[in-house]
Amino acid sequence: MSFHWKVLLWMVAGVGVGLGMQAGFDAPAWSGAQFVDAGDGLEVRSLAGPSKKSRLVIGDVVSSIVLKRGTANERTVQLTDLAAMDTVLADSQNGDVVWFGLAGDGTGAQPIPVSLGMAPDSPRAVWIYPFAYAADIFMALLKMLIVPLVLTSIASGVASVGSLKDLRRLGGKTFGYYMGTSLLAIIVGQSLVNLVRPGVGAELGLSPPSAEGTLVDGGIGDILRRTVPSNIFTSLTDNGAMLQIIFFALLFGFFITRTPEPHGSRARQLIESLFEVMMKMAEGVLKLLPYGVFALLVKVVASTGFGVFKPLLLYMVTVTAALLLHACVTLPLVLRFVARISPLAWFRAMSPALMTAFSTSSSSMTLPVTLRTVEHRGRVSNKVTSFTLPLGATINMDGTALYECIGVIFLAQYYAGVSDFVLTFSQQGMIVLLALLASVGAAGIPSAGLVMMLTILSALGLPLEGAALLLAVDRPLDMLRTVVNVWSDSCGAATIARTEGETGPLEPLTTG
Repeated sequence: MSFHWKVLLWMVAGVGVGLGMQAGFDAPAWSGAQFVDAGDGLEVRSLAGPSKKSRLVIGDVVSSIVLKRGTANERTVQLTDLAAMDTVLADSQNGDVVWFGLAGDGTGAQPIPVSLGMAPDSPRAVWIYPFAYAADIFMALLKMLIVPLVLTSIASGVASVGSLKDLRRLGGKTFGYYMGTSLLAIIVGQSLVNLVRPGVGAELGLSPPSAEGTLVDGGIGDILRRTVPSNIFTSLTDNGAMLQIIFFALLFGFFITRTPEPHGSRARQLIESLFEVMMKMAEGVLKLLPYGVFALLVKVVASTGFGVFKPLLLYMVTVTAALLLHACVTLPLVLRFVARISPLAWFRAMSPALMTAFSTSSSSMTLPVTLRTVEHRGRVSNKVTSFTLPLGATINMDGTALYECIGVIFLAQYYAGVSDFVLTFSQQGMIVLLALLASVGAAGIPSAGLVMMLTILSALGLPLEGAALLLAVDRPLDMLRTVVNVWSDSCGAATIARTEGETGPLEPLTTG
C-alpha cells in the first residue's frame, strides 16, 4: 500500500474513533475556573482551560451568567452560590459560549464570554488522554524540525542560486506569486461574504461597539520591525519568530555567495550538508505520520461539540465555500495556464502534504512533508523547493488571508445591525490590505489567523470579543485553511519551477 493511502486510511479511522467516543462517553461542560462563595457572588480563585483564555482574572467576583445570549432563548442566572454554577454547567454542553457578569461593576463593562470546554476528569477526557498524549509527542517532533529546516533550507537554497541576478529573478517570482495569490484569495473571500452577508441578522449576542470604528494603520511598520532580529540565537529558540529566521537565512545565504574562496565554498558545503541531515531526520519522523494523524484526529473529533456550530453555520459555510473556490478554481487556473500542469495530477501528487496539513492545522509543521512531497513526488528541483517552500510556509497564507477578511467583515456586518457602526467601501479596502499584511506576519501554527484577526478588528475600532466567539468554531476552519495554504505553496513551487525552465514537475500539457 502506498504511503499516502496509508495516511488516508488512518485519517478515516481517527475520525471514526473520535465520533465513537463523542457518542459513547459523557463530557460535562467545564469553564476551567475555580470559584468560592463571596457573599454577593462567586470569587474566581484559579483559571485554567477555557477561562484562562478569557478576560477573567483571579479575584473577580462573578454575580451572574448569561446563557444563549442574543437569541430568543436568552436567560440570565444569578450565581448566589456554587450550586447555581454547578446547575448551569450541568445544563450546558461542551462548546457552548456563556457570559459572566461581574458583581458591583458600575462602569458599564460588558459580560465576559467563555467558550466552555470538556471537564478533564470526564469519561470522554479520560479515553481521549492517551491519544492526546501521542498527538502531542508527534506535534513536538514536527515542531523540533521547523527552525533547523527553515534556516538550512533557505540559506542553502539562496547560496546555491548562483549570481545576484539569478537570486533577484527567483526571489522576485516567488514574492510576486505569493502576494498575487494571497490578494486573489482575499478578493474571493470579500466577494463571497458581501454576496452571502452571513453577519446580517445573525444572533451572536455580542455587545455593540461603544463608538463608530476608526482606522488605525500600524500593521506595516510592526511587521517590518519584527522581521529584523536583534539576537538571532534568541529567534532560533522560538518557532513563532519565522520572519526573523527567514530574514537571517536570506542574508546568510546571500553573503555566502559574496565570500571569497575557500571560505565561501566551505560555508556552502557545510550548510548544504546540514540541510541534507535535517531532511534525513525529517524522513525518519515522517514514518510516524499515519499514526500521528490518527491520534490527532481522534483528539480533535472527540473533543469538539456540535452545538456551538448552529448560530455560526452560515459563516462557516461562507468560509468553506470561499476556500473551495480559491483552491479548486483560482489556483488550478494558475497551474493550467501559467505552469502548464494538470491540476488534478498535481493534486494527487501533493496528497500526502495536504492530508498532513489537514490533520496538523499548521503549514510550518507540515513543511517537512511538503518539501519531501514536492521534491520527490512532484519532481521539482531542490534549488526551487529549498527557497520557495520554507518562505511560503511563513508568508504565503492564502487560506488565512481569506479567512481573516471574511471573519472581520462578518463581524462588521453583525455590528452594523446592532449599532450605528457603518462598514464603508474604504474600510473594506483597508480590511483587504490589513488581511494581506496580517497573513504575511501570521505564524504557521494552529489558529494563528484568529490571533492576527485581532489586529484588524482593533484597526476598525471594533470589540475584540467577536474573535473570542469565532474561536469556538475555529478548529475545523483552521484545518481547511491550512490545506489551502499548503496547496498554494506547492502550486507556487511548481509554477516557479516551470518559469525557470524546469521540465521535471509532472508532464507538461499538450498544446493541441
